[in-house]
Amino acid sequence: MTRAVTDTLGRPLRDLRISVTDRCNLRCSYCMPAEVFGAGYAFLPREEILSFEEIERVVRVMVGLGVRKVRLTGGEPLLRRDLAALVRRLAGIPGVEDLALTTNGLLLAGAVGELRSAGLHRVTVSVDALDEALFRRMSGGRGAITDVLKGLVAAREAGLPVKINCVVQRDVNESEILPLARFCRSEGFTLRFIEYMDVGNHNRWDPASVVPAREILAILSGEFGIAPLAPGVVGEVAQRYRYLDGGGEVGLVASITQPFCRDCNRARLTADGKLVTCLFAADGADVRAELRRGRGDAELAAFIRGIWEGRSDRYSELRAAPRPSPSRKIEMSYVGG
Repeated sequence: MTRAVTDTLGRPLRDLRISVTDRCNLRCSYCMPAEVFGAGYAFLPREEILSFEEIERVVRVMVGLGVRKVRLTGGEPLLRRDLAALVRRLAGIPGVEDLALTTNGLLLAGAVGELRSAGLHRVTVSVDALDEALFRRMSGGRGAITDVLKGLVAAREAGLPVKINCVVQRDVNESEILPLARFCRSEGFTLRFIEYMDVGNHNRWDPASVVPAREILAILSGEFGIAPLAPGVVGEVAQRYRYLDGGGEVGLVASITQPFCRDCNRARLTADGKLVTCLFAADGADVRAELRRGRGDAELAAFIRGIWEGRSDRYSELRAAPRPSPSRKIEMSYVGG
């Protein structure tokens, strides 16, 4: 097996997240607030977005540097035309052990069969509320939770493991913690609660809006009997727990209160070909320019290796330190989470 390239802190390159588009069909307050990403917002022209051929080539090169997990994100990835064709390309790359999709789920029901046939391994769906009115409020008045639920069922029926992510915000959707837990237990879905993060520049993040993972754990423990599970893989970001009655598992991602920068093995490739080494970075390295200059695979690999080997990002660990944080950060909709 290829030995993964490591950064300045000894972190290997294993996980690649690819934004296949910067567009979305929701305007969630923490990712694409409507006052910023409204009807007049200028999204990337098509010629600036990486082609499927370019994405496939980058993945092949990065597998040679140690990548084993590939996740397609957005924006909303299901808005990218012929996405199953890209899945088929990536599923055929030797060394890709885990090929996943993160989506808001609105279009999933109509796409999941083709994606499964193309080689997709699993799907993660963002669901911050089951309550219809709250769901619509949090998603900028767009979409319906009923469409998301249809997508979840369709994914399960297609044989894809389903994970649900919920970002919990103080005084917004705390009331959904137990309903979501009960729903996932009954439907056999894996659930992850995520602390509200200071991603991008427009979500009006306030530390007071964070519901700490320990508080979420206390709510779950008060309702269900749970016990901790050992990490499934090195670099796993969620603290995992099992229900004592056999009702599955739940996880907590405590990126604010318990940073896990020292175990981070993720790189992100934006829709326009920037290689980003941290979710909170100000910018990324221009892989698209290297591709379109006609660089060979060895040259492209050397370029990417140099970026990763020089990586020293640990923003979450330094968030509370008495030092300036980046004045600008890449938007979540651009970098893909």
